[in-house]
Amino acid sequence: MREANAQRNTIDQALYQQDLYRRALEYACEYIADLEDRPPYPTPEALVNLEQFDQALPTSPTAASVLLAQLHNVGSPATTALNGGRYFGFVNGGVLPAALAARLLADVWDQNAGLAVMSPIAAKLEAVCETWLAELFGLPEGTALGLVSGTSAATLCGLLAGRNAILRRQGWDVNRQGLFGAPPLRVVMSSGAHATVPKALAILGIGSDQMELAPADDKGRFDPLALPPLDKRTILILQAGNVNSGAFDPFLPLCRAANTAGAWIHIDGAFGLWARACESKSHLTAGVELADSWSVDAHKTLNAPYDCGIVLCRDRGALVSALQASGSYIPPGPRRDGMLTTPDMSRRARGIELWAALKSLGADGIDQLVAQLCARARQFSSELEARGFRILNDVVFNQVLVACESPALTARTLARIQAGGECWCGGTEWLGEPAIRISVCSWATTEAHVARAAAAFDKAREQARFASA
Repeated sequence: MREANAQRNTIDQALYQQDLYRRALEYACEYIADLEDRPPYPTPEALVNLEQFDQALPTSPTAASVLLAQLHNVGSPATTALNGGRYFGFVNGGVLPAALAARLLADVWDQNAGLAVMSPIAAKLEAVCETWLAELFGLPEGTALGLVSGTSAATLCGLLAGRNAILRRQGWDVNRQGLFGAPPLRVVMSSGAHATVPKALAILGIGSDQMELAPADDKGRFDPLALPPLDKRTILILQAGNVNSGAFDPFLPLCRAANTAGAWIHIDGAFGLWARACESKSHLTAGVELADSWSVDAHKTLNAPYDCGIVLCRDRGALVSALQASGSYIPPGPRRDGMLTTPDMSRRARGIELWAALKSLGADGIDQLVAQLCARARQFSSELEARGFRILNDVVFNQVLVACESPALTARTLARIQAGGECWCGGTEWLGEPAIRISVCSWATTEAHVARAAAAFDKAREQARFASA
């Protein structure tokens, strides 16, 4: 009787879960069905409705169906519609259907990708992605891969490996001796480096006094003529894709100088390293293969689901020794252990959706995706310029910087765009003046979406002019 009851309870629990997951998928399908008409940024009403979540922690349990309904009815309208084709704020990618479907299945699997023995499937797919990405980016055979939350963490890992390697060359073992009393090192980077780079350096104990900033040119690139003398104590940080202009550093002369000096080279390629996989844009990345470590996001240009950051390192031993962890309960296995190349031991299996994104597109599809994003950015530039807007950057990749006749009008126009509900863009400052920053990152963005957004720009500017008259 007990066994029969236990079996019945097991069956009931399985049916309950299946019903709950079907309901969640129904809500997800409703959300996708409305994407084309959903505003790219939540309406004021949707934002006010979020106050419904401001409740005391319930004393008694809440039915899963009830909380799912609240998430859908209140939460869905308060999302940014990254997959709707009209969101151009920040460098936020959309999500490929195949990769999202794989993510849904992987979430049900709920694998811990720390060790191969914890999840053989996660370990296998990470190993495959490691090989595929090295081939796709033209990096040295044997390049190591670590999957982390984003380029912020990936940059931290790459610079950690570089810091330790440089000190090791000077006879200092950080893992044994720590940092106190370590030989000095240098960091050379452009003034146009992303804000996450000095943040990562600060976490690593490298202060601003150790950072040598070379001036960026008017396109946001590292000027090779401004490169200071390098040596074996130096980490050189370069950039594939300026976050504002989309410009790429001239890697060949910079990397050759660094290689000659014995410096460690890290390339921050959050969204721009994918140019390497596009025939029409690969020239922008000539020389990146000469670096020692690279950071890139799959959830940006590749359109994998959030979050999926990637650190790549030429010297596998340098990355593994920098991120080492050991214990009697951690059995080394014959397969790839993901925790050896990342800071985390417990982590979700990001490699599953990364594998799905890469496999669903293939090399040709990735080439076409990158080219499509760049084409939509050029279309944006052309349509806005024809309407009398100023384009402040050379549109070499997926970023467009836009301004009106005056800084004040630019600011007022941006405010109108953001409140209008037709498209959404962010603001920035470029060469001393405010600008509207357009980031074309979603596979779902079509020519029609860009034309619609350009018309919204025109309307917002006219409204801004009228309001100031």
